[in-house]
Amino acid sequence: MAMPTQYRERLAARCDGQIIVTVDKDHCLLVYPLPDWEELERKLVRLPSMNRVARRIVRIMVGYATEVDMDANGRLLISRELRDFASLERNAMLIGQGNKFELWDEQTWNTKRDEWLNEDYDGDMPADLESISF
Repeated sequence: MAMPTQYRERLAARCDGQIIVTVDKDHCLLVYPLPDWEELERKLVRLPSMNRVARRIVRIMVGYATEVDMDANGRLLISRELRDFASLERNAMLIGQGNKFELWDEQTWNTKRDEWLNEDYDGDMPADLESISF
């Protein structure tokens, strides 16, 4: 996978091309610059290990975390195991999420996006989100 040109310089400056890729429960891959991943990892490993949900999240996210270097052409070599997890075969979508990217199989992304756009969020909106005007 090649990182789009507009992000290469910023990633090179932020993390010298050191990227962490891990899995997400929605069956996409999460792509973090190393400093952002290290901050998240510190928070994850401090979660209570006796809490079943916290333990599962740590096992999955930290367990699958893989360091990937970005080459001079902005390419990331992602392992077969991670590509299989996210069903990445041909076309992929890289979705910016602030401090990270999500990497999706294009067809899966299109299906999920359409589902999410058609969802009714009545009563399921976090209070912090309700206060934002779009």
